[in-house]
Amino acid sequence: MVDKPFLLPPFVKTVFSKLPSYPGTFFFVNGLNLLLKKHLPEDVLTRLEDKKLRLVVKDAGICFDYSWRNHAFVACAGHAEEPDLIISSSVYDYWQMIQRKEDPDTLFFSRRMMIEGDTELGLMVKNTLDGIDLSVLSPEQVLKNLPGMQIIGRLVKPANDHDARHSSLT
Repeated sequence: MVDKPFLLPPFVKTVFSKLPSYPGTFFFVNGLNLLLKKHLPEDVLTRLEDKKLRLVVKDAGICFDYSWRNHAFVACAGHAEEPDLIISSSVYDYWQMIQRKEDPDTLFFSRRMMIEGDTELGLMVKNTLDGIDLSVLSPEQVLKNLPGMQIIGRLVKPANDHDARHSSLT
């Protein structure tokens, strides 16, 4: 069964588009550095050096402006410069891609994901996303990889064997 595409209600875009983008971008790049950076090939990171990227979440009315500098993703001041690459899609389509229910090519060719700017850079990013095991972004993996969660997992003991088999912290 194929999920029906979902768009956030228009009032979400109205509210979120009025918020400053930098705080969200700061948290976004920290998430990229924590979860995704270690999975990116060195040649991709070299090609990303000093490139301005923008990820647009169309139905939420938000965007994240960021760059790769000095071995880390960093937040850029919103709309300070025209980005080298803009990737736009909906929350639903990004989530489908993370879950591997949709691939970037399908989203692109069905016009549910737009890639603008440096074509070569866009193809490299799209191919890199397609080649990475995006399950590292699943909620269970995110929680498991947060700093300190291994310690908490060792301190919190399940009450019985059933709980031990279903604990994602250990």
